[in-house]
Order: sequence, then C-alpha cells, then structure tokens
Amino acid sequence: MEVIGIIAEYNPFHTGHAHQISASRKLLGPNCAVVTVMSGCWIQQADCAIADKWTRARLALLGGADLVLELPTLWATASAERFAQGAVSLLASAGIITTLSFGSECGCAQDLARVAELLDGEEYRPRLVEQLDRGLSFPAARQEAVRQLDPALAPLLDGANNTLGIEYIRALHALGSKIRPMTIPRQGAAHNSLVDQDTVSFVSATQLRLALRSGDWKAAAPFLLPGEGELIQAGGGPSRLSLVERAMLARLRTMRAEDWAKLPDSGQAEGLPRRLERAASQATSLEEFFTLAKTKRYTHARLRRLALWAWLGVSAEDFPAAPPYLRVLGFNETGRELLKQMKETASLPILTKPAHARDLDAAGEKLFRLEARCTDLYDLCLEQIPAPGREWTTGPVILLP
Repeated sequence: MEVIGIIAEYNPFHTGHAHQISASRKLLGPNCAVVTVMSGCWIQQADCAIADKWTRARLALLGGADLVLELPTLWATASAERFAQGAVSLLASAGIITTLSFGSECGCAQDLARVAELLDGEEYRPRLVEQLDRGLSFPAARQEAVRQLDPALAPLLDGANNTLGIEYIRALHALGSKIRPMTIPRQGAAHNSLVDQDTVSFVSATQLRLALRSGDWKAAAPFLLPGEGELIQAGGGPSRLSLVERAMLARLRTMRAEDWAKLPDSGQAEGLPRRLERAASQATSLEEFFTLAKTKRYTHARLRRLALWAWLGVSAEDFPAAPPYLRVLGFNETGRELLKQMKETASLPILTKPAHARDLDAAGEKLFRLEARCTDLYDLCLEQIPAPGREWTTGPVILLP
C-alpha cells in the first residue's frame, strides 16, 4: 500500500491542508494512507500553536489524515533545515512511508531537487561564507550563493514552502532514504499573506490565526472544517503568546551573555549573546527587545527562536542528533493498521501511551520530560489554564467507526 508522509503544523488545520491531502491521494490512489508528522504545542515561528497538539491532531484526522505523529518542540521551533531534518527522520524511522508530499509555490519537485543538490555541493559553502562575511542574513546569503551558481534557480528560494521542500529533499538525501518527494502546488493566498478572502479559494494560516484571536469566527469559518471553531474553543483556545509576554520578558532580563551563549544557534562566535543581554536590559516589551537586537544579519525569526528557547529553558546540549522516539498523537482505523505494521518496521520506540516514556533510554526520557515542561508552559498561553502534567496523562486521539 502507498503511504504518504506529510509534514505540517496545522495551525490551524484549514481547507488548504485538506486540499493537499486530497490532491496527494488523487495522484497516488484513493486507498493511500496518510501519516502526518505535526508540530506539537510550539511552532516554527516561535509562537504558541493556536490550539494544543491533541486538538490539532483530532482536526488532522477529521481532515483526512490516518495517523498523526509529533514533531518534538526542539525541532518544531528550529530553523527550516533542522525542522526538516527532524521531521523527515521521523517519517523515515516509521519504516512504512513511500512518498513525502509537500506544498510548494513552484509545483516542481525536480527544480527543488536541483536547488537541494547545489546546497549540498562543494561550491556552495565558500560562497555562503563569503556572503555572510559581508553581513547578509543567512537567507539572503544563501540565495546570493545559489544565484552565483545558477541564476535561474535562485528565485525559488523566495518561497517559504519552496524552501521547506528543498530542505525536505536534502534531509532525504542525507538519510539515504528511498522515500520519494512529491509536491502539490500551493493554491490561493501566499504564505503569511493577508488578502481579501472573497477573492481566493484558500487563505493563509496567518490570516486565520488573526481572525480567531480577534474573535472573528465568522470570517474564519469558511476556511475551517465544520465544527473546528468549537473544538478549538473547547480545548481552551485560541492561545495567545501575549498572555505570557511579561513572564518571557522577566526571563530575558535575568539572562547574562553566558546564558544566551548556551542556547542553540546562539551566535556566540558572532558576538550575538552580548547584544541580546544589552537588548533585554533595555526592552519593555518583546517587540522592543527584537527591535533592539535585530540587525541586517540577525533576522527577526532567529531572535524569536532564541527568546522562546530561553523561556522554555532549552540549551544546545538538549538537542539529540535526531528525535529518539515516535510519539503518537492520534489515529483512525487505518492508522491503527499502520501502527501494527510499524511494530515490525519502525527503527525507533513507538509511544502510544505517556507511560511508555518511562521505558525509553536516558536520552529519550530526557527529551520527553523537556516536552512535558514545554506543554506546561504552553498551557499558560490559554485563557483557562489546565492543570500541569497533561503530557503524562493525555493519550492519543482515537477516531474509530
């Protein structure tokens, strides 16, 4: 049986995501199974997910997925490269995935594979370093390095979905995986864009989050699953990072340069930790902190990740080389059959109950405990704060006939 792997945040799940799943099945056959690796409670934009991971897993199942696995916070909140490495390694570790399907602006997996080949080639790295030494941010330096190698391919790096697709392909190559990459052209509004919703078939998740957090459920409803708004509200959402901003700012004000240097991607060699210490000592809001710390080289996205990791208590030493387990967030009847197969094919332990975490090796249990802390801190972003410890008491969502 063909098994499609999809990497997503579903923040929130919307009609564009449902389109990707259905379009993938049309290409590979209606009886295909779909396995999703989904970010947990924290997402790549260094923000809290609009709803907790169990609510979003339920919505993914209702929207066409069969099995939902968790991408742990360390990778879910990382750069595109590390995000892709973690998610692809989980799909590969399952041992059942035949095709990786992802959305892209260009709609051509072959073109994205050509960019991936350039990024992994010997001529790329010296050009990248040269552009970084000029003071360019990493995304700008990378695009300029690719432009020097093949001007026709450089524009592909303008698209956020293209960029992730390229990193997925690179991760597959690095693993020597036989999983085939396949891309579905992105439809409707561009990533992170805000548009007149009457003019497009699909709007961005960014626009939907703004609508939900402002209480405009009517505007969001046409692009959500039936009943999705009610499920998000029942789960305590929509979440808001603003509810913990003072707590985050308090943490940043207590950090010295040596504390910043312990974070992943801290920029210690570039002198970034001292700049962050100075910014935190002056800022009266998170946005002011980002403004004070930002330069042409240090992007807003990177600074947001560092601030979030600081608050979550994450250090560079916490990062394993790859996720050490497969955490099941939800499944349906087909997903249950996939899990039976994975007992024979998976190269990592499969956690279908929180108690299974106690049987992990030291590295796995350490990561699970970190994930539990991240969930407890996420819950502070909800209007009604749940009791701590949900990670240890909440099992997967099961949707059976």
